[in-house]
Amino acid sequence: MEFYRKAEGTPARLAILASAFHPVTKAHMALAQAALPRACEVLFVLPRTQPHKSYDEVILEDRLRMVLAATAHDPRFSVAVTGGGLFIDIARECRAHYPPGAALAFLCGADAAQRFLHWDYGEPDAVSRQLEEFELWVADRGMPFEPPEAYRGRVSKLEIPAALRPISSTEVRRRIAAGEDWQSLVPNTVRALVREIYRA
Repeated sequence: MEFYRKAEGTPARLAILASAFHPVTKAHMALAQAALPRACEVLFVLPRTQPHKSYDEVILEDRLRMVLAATAHDPRFSVAVTGGGLFIDIARECRAHYPPGAALAFLCGADAAQRFLHWDYGEPDAVSRQLEEFELWVADRGMPFEPPEAYRGRVSKLEIPAALRPISSTEVRRRIAAGEDWQSLVPNTVRALVREIYRA
Protein backbone atom coordinates (compact mmCIF):
# COMPACT_ATOMS: atom_id res chain seq x y z
CA MET A 1 0.00 0.00 0.00
CA GLU A 2 1.38 3.36 -1.06
CA PHE A 3 0.07 6.49 0.69
CA TYR A 4 -0.30 9.82 -1.12
CA ARG A 5 -1.90 11.53 1.87
CA LYS A 6 -2.06 10.20 5.43
CA ALA A 7 -4.17 11.63 8.24
CA GLU A 8 -2.36 12.34 11.48
CA GLY A 9 -2.88 10.23 14.58
CA THR A 10 -3.64 6.58 15.21
CA PRO A 11 -7.33 5.86 14.62
CA ALA A 12 -9.21 3.43 16.82
CA ARG A 13 -11.63 2.87 13.93
CA LEU A 14 -10.74 3.25 10.25
CA ALA A 15 -13.32 3.50 7.47
CA ILE A 16 -12.09 2.35 4.05
CA LEU A 17 -13.63 3.46 0.77
CA ALA A 18 -12.16 1.34 -2.03
CA SER A 19 -13.24 2.24 -5.54
CA ALA A 20 -12.07 2.84 -9.09
CA PHE A 21 -13.19 6.51 -8.70
CA HIS A 22 -13.86 6.58 -12.45
CA PRO A 23 -14.59 9.46 -11.77
CA VAL A 24 -15.03 10.45 -8.13
CA THR A 25 -18.64 11.51 -7.47
CA LYS A 26 -20.75 13.27 -4.86
CA ALA A 27 -21.97 9.82 -3.76
CA HIS A 28 -18.39 8.78 -2.93
CA MET A 29 -17.96 11.90 -0.82
CA ALA A 30 -21.33 11.39 0.88
CA LEU A 31 -20.27 7.88 1.93
CA ALA A 32 -17.07 9.27 3.44
CA GLN A 33 -18.86 12.08 5.27
CA ALA A 34 -21.50 9.70 6.64
CA ALA A 35 -18.75 7.47 8.06
CA LEU A 36 -16.94 10.21 10.00
CA PRO A 37 -19.23 10.16 13.07
CA ARG A 38 -18.41 6.46 13.42
CA ALA A 39 -14.73 6.49 12.39
CA CYS A 40 -11.68 8.61 13.17
CA GLU A 41 -10.32 8.51 9.61
CA VAL A 42 -11.54 7.62 6.13
CA LEU A 43 -9.04 5.99 3.79
CA PHE A 44 -9.77 6.37 0.07
CA VAL A 45 -8.16 3.39 -1.67
CA LEU A 46 -7.59 2.96 -5.39
CA PRO A 47 -6.84 -0.68 -6.22
CA ARG A 48 -4.48 -1.20 -9.15
CA THR A 49 -6.74 -4.04 -10.28
CA GLN A 50 -10.25 -5.17 -9.38
CA PRO A 51 -11.67 -8.61 -10.19
CA HIS A 52 -15.02 -7.31 -11.47
CA LYS A 53 -14.04 -4.05 -13.24
CA SER A 54 -11.91 -2.81 -16.09
CA TYR A 55 -11.04 0.87 -16.47
CA ASP A 56 -8.07 0.94 -18.80
CA GLU A 57 -9.36 4.01 -20.63
CA VAL A 58 -8.50 6.30 -17.69
CA ILE A 59 -5.13 5.65 -16.08
CA LEU A 60 -4.61 5.23 -12.36
CA GLU A 61 -2.63 8.47 -12.08
CA ASP A 62 -5.55 10.52 -13.42
CA ARG A 63 -8.04 8.88 -11.08
CA LEU A 64 -5.63 9.49 -8.20
CA ARG A 65 -5.44 13.19 -9.12
CA MET A 66 -9.23 13.43 -8.85
CA VAL A 67 -9.35 11.74 -5.45
CA LEU A 68 -6.58 13.93 -4.06
CA ALA A 69 -8.43 17.05 -5.23
CA ALA A 70 -11.77 15.86 -3.84
CA THR A 71 -10.36 15.00 -0.39
CA ALA A 72 -7.93 17.88 0.18
CA HIS A 73 -10.37 19.86 2.34
CA ASP A 74 -10.55 17.40 5.26
CA PRO A 75 -7.48 16.31 7.25
CA ARG A 76 -9.29 13.13 8.32
CA PHE A 77 -9.20 11.82 4.73
CA SER A 78 -6.26 9.67 3.65
CA VAL A 79 -5.51 8.47 0.11
CA ALA A 80 -3.61 5.36 -0.93
CA VAL A 81 -3.07 2.98 -3.84
CA THR A 82 -3.11 -0.75 -3.21
CA GLY A 83 -2.13 -3.84 -5.15
CA GLY A 84 -5.10 -5.86 -3.88
CA GLY A 85 -8.60 -5.72 -5.28
CA LEU A 86 -10.66 -7.73 -2.80
CA PHE A 87 -11.70 -6.24 0.54
CA ILE A 88 -9.77 -8.89 2.45
CA ASP A 89 -6.56 -8.09 0.54
CA ILE A 90 -6.95 -4.37 1.25
CA ALA A 91 -7.75 -5.00 4.92
CA ARG A 92 -4.59 -7.03 5.38
CA GLU A 93 -2.51 -4.37 3.66
CA CYS A 94 -3.99 -1.79 6.04
CA ARG A 95 -2.85 -3.85 9.01
CA ALA A 96 0.76 -3.05 8.13
CA HIS A 97 0.09 0.70 8.42
CA TYR A 98 -2.39 1.02 11.29
CA PRO A 99 -2.38 -0.03 14.96
CA PRO A 100 -3.05 -3.75 15.54
CA GLY A 101 -6.18 -2.99 17.55
CA ALA A 102 -7.74 -0.60 15.02
CA ALA A 103 -11.20 -1.68 13.89
CA LEU A 104 -11.68 -1.66 10.10
CA ALA A 105 -14.91 -0.98 8.22
CA PHE A 106 -15.42 -0.92 4.46
CA LEU A 107 -17.85 1.63 3.01
CA CYS A 108 -19.87 0.63 -0.02
CA GLY A 109 -23.18 0.83 -1.78
CA ALA A 110 -25.77 -1.93 -1.77
CA ASP A 111 -24.61 -3.18 -5.18
CA ALA A 112 -21.01 -3.65 -3.98
CA ALA A 113 -22.23 -5.24 -0.74
CA GLN A 114 -24.24 -7.80 -2.68
CA ARG A 115 -21.16 -8.65 -4.77
CA PHE A 116 -19.08 -9.08 -1.64
CA LEU A 117 -21.65 -11.21 0.18
CA HIS A 118 -22.34 -13.49 -2.80
CA TRP A 119 -18.93 -13.65 -4.50
CA ASP A 120 -17.54 -17.14 -5.12
CA TYR A 121 -14.34 -17.11 -3.05
CA GLY A 122 -13.75 -20.78 -3.69
CA GLU A 123 -14.09 -21.94 -0.10
CA PRO A 124 -16.93 -22.36 2.41
CA ASP A 125 -17.57 -19.72 5.09
CA ALA A 126 -15.23 -17.26 3.32
CA VAL A 127 -17.56 -14.32 3.94
CA SER A 128 -17.91 -15.09 7.65
CA ARG A 129 -14.16 -15.37 8.08
CA GLN A 130 -13.55 -12.10 6.27
CA LEU A 131 -16.11 -10.33 8.43
CA GLU A 132 -14.09 -11.38 11.46
CA GLU A 133 -11.40 -9.00 10.16
CA PHE A 134 -13.56 -6.03 9.16
CA GLU A 135 -17.09 -4.66 9.17
CA LEU A 136 -19.21 -3.57 6.21
CA TRP A 137 -21.12 -0.25 6.29
CA VAL A 138 -23.60 -0.18 3.44
CA ALA A 139 -25.60 2.67 1.89
CA ASP A 140 -28.72 2.26 -0.24
CA ARG A 141 -27.61 3.11 -3.79
CA GLY A 142 -30.64 2.91 -6.02
CA MET A 143 -31.57 -0.39 -4.43
CA PRO A 144 -32.69 -1.08 -0.85
CA PHE A 145 -30.41 -3.02 1.45
CA GLU A 146 -31.02 -4.90 4.66
CA PRO A 147 -28.10 -6.64 6.40
CA PRO A 148 -28.44 -10.44 6.23
CA GLU A 149 -29.45 -11.88 9.58
CA ALA A 150 -26.34 -14.06 9.76
CA TYR A 151 -24.05 -11.03 9.54
CA ARG A 152 -26.02 -8.33 11.36
CA GLY A 153 -23.31 -7.87 13.95
CA ARG A 154 -20.74 -7.07 11.25
CA VAL A 155 -22.82 -5.56 8.43
CA SER A 156 -24.79 -2.37 9.06
CA LYS A 157 -26.51 0.40 7.15
CA LEU A 158 -24.99 3.81 6.45
CA GLU A 159 -27.35 6.67 5.65
CA ILE A 160 -26.58 9.15 2.88
CA PRO A 161 -28.93 11.81 1.44
CA ALA A 162 -31.61 10.30 -0.78
CA ALA A 163 -30.80 12.64 -3.67
CA LEU A 164 -27.24 11.31 -3.84
CA ARG A 165 -28.02 7.59 -3.67
CA PRO A 166 -28.56 7.04 -7.42
CA ILE A 167 -25.35 8.85 -8.44
CA SER A 168 -22.70 6.60 -9.94
CA SER A 169 -19.49 6.96 -11.90
CA THR A 170 -21.16 5.02 -14.71
CA GLU A 171 -23.90 7.65 -14.93
CA VAL A 172 -21.34 10.47 -15.00
CA ARG A 173 -19.53 8.82 -17.91
CA ARG A 174 -22.81 8.17 -19.73
CA ARG A 175 -23.84 11.80 -19.42
CA ILE A 176 -20.45 13.03 -20.61
CA ALA A 177 -20.68 10.79 -23.67
CA ALA A 178 -24.25 11.95 -24.36
CA GLY A 179 -23.46 15.64 -23.91
CA GLU A 180 -25.83 15.89 -20.92
CA ASP A 181 -25.34 17.69 -17.61
CA TRP A 182 -22.77 15.82 -15.51
CA GLN A 183 -21.36 18.66 -13.42
CA SER A 184 -24.04 18.31 -10.74
CA LEU A 185 -22.93 14.72 -10.04
CA VAL A 186 -19.30 15.44 -9.11
CA PRO A 187 -17.71 17.61 -6.41
CA ASN A 188 -16.94 21.18 -7.46
CA THR A 189 -13.27 20.56 -6.70
CA VAL A 190 -12.92 17.97 -9.47
CA ARG A 191 -15.04 19.42 -12.27
CA ALA A 192 -12.07 20.89 -14.13
CA LEU A 193 -10.16 17.62 -13.82
CA VAL A 194 -13.13 15.56 -15.01
CA ARG A 195 -13.50 17.89 -17.99
CA GLU A 196 -9.81 17.50 -18.81
CA ILE A 197 -9.51 13.75 -18.25
CA TYR A 198 -12.77 12.72 -19.94
CA ARG A 199 -12.62 15.47 -22.59
CA ALA A 200 -16.10 16.54 -21.52
